[in-house]
Amino acid sequence: MNIKDLKKEAEALEKNFNQDLQEDLTEDLLEKIKVKYFGRKGKLNSLFSLIPKLGKEERKEAGKFLNQLKERLQKEFDDKVKELEAKKKQAEKSAFDPSLPGRREWIGTLHPITLVIEELCDIFKELGFEIVTGPEVENDFYNFEALNIPKDHPARDMQDTLYITDTILLRTHTSPIQVRSMLVKGPPIAIVAPGKVYRRDADLTHSPMFHQIEGLLVDKNVTMAHLKGILNYFLKKFFSPDTRLRFRPSYFPFTEPSAEVDISCVICGGKGKINGAPCRVCKQTGWVEILGCGMVDPEVFKAVGYDFEKYSGFAFGLGVERVAMLKYGINDLRLFFENDIRFLNQFSSI
Repeated sequence: MNIKDLKKEAEALEKNFNQDLQEDLTEDLLEKIKVKYFGRKGKLNSLFSLIPKLGKEERKEAGKFLNQLKERLQKEFDDKVKELEAKKKQAEKSAFDPSLPGRREWIGTLHPITLVIEELCDIFKELGFEIVTGPEVENDFYNFEALNIPKDHPARDMQDTLYITDTILLRTHTSPIQVRSMLVKGPPIAIVAPGKVYRRDADLTHSPMFHQIEGLLVDKNVTMAHLKGILNYFLKKFFSPDTRLRFRPSYFPFTEPSAEVDISCVICGGKGKINGAPCRVCKQTGWVEILGCGMVDPEVFKAVGYDFEKYSGFAFGLGVERVAMLKYGINDLRLFFENDIRFLNQFSSI
């Protein structure tokens, strides 16, 4: 190896380097060129490694020659980097069109469950009911015992309760709010209690957390006829004036007599079929269950200190998600909890 051979290799390297820089360069390609020529195992370092093989007098000349070559290549490379950055900025600048209208700020919408709760509460406020709330973490007394559900009562098994301690739990219904209100206020009383409730349940039609609205009216001479009149007005106002109701005998520990209320199916119009096909919502019966109700059991009045000989009252409760599914034609309860913007945006204009 002599200085002449080294210079020939250097000239070939510089020629290849210039050819590489003539390509349609990108950031990734420039990085590869940098590694190829200036890297630790790059071509320039390979040339420098040949210097020790030269004679003593040639080494000095070779070192100076290669250093000048490295500076020259480095400058050309840096110029290309600056040129690419300038093109990138120009492209970004040219992509902006100041004449285009500005983007509108995204505006959130109320959740469909919130919309339904507000609508339900507005209807009952028209009827003179007061809207009340209460704690979601409840005491056993308010959630069960004061509602005529003692510790050995089988109805407790129906609740699938989420207990925190032996006496503290996540409320299974909003009825405890009624108990708390009666303990604070004397009759007459007319309240509606919306809120979250909790059960150990989760599938297409059940959620471990859902919403209920329960109502209570207590006064002198309150009868089942008053209950039917209130519910008839409420359901026709909420769904449609054509909505039909039917009351079926049922059982609840805190009401006697008790009933479950069905309404004519809002999906098929009570016909049981849609375009000749069976209605999946009402299962061809033309009816769907909507709520439970009844006259307040005297045992509940005893628990809150009301004179059941002097006063009577009625109570009712319904699941908000079920009502919302019927009102909006939604077939999967989980849609309410998945926070899919595409689903929620459908209610922005409702």
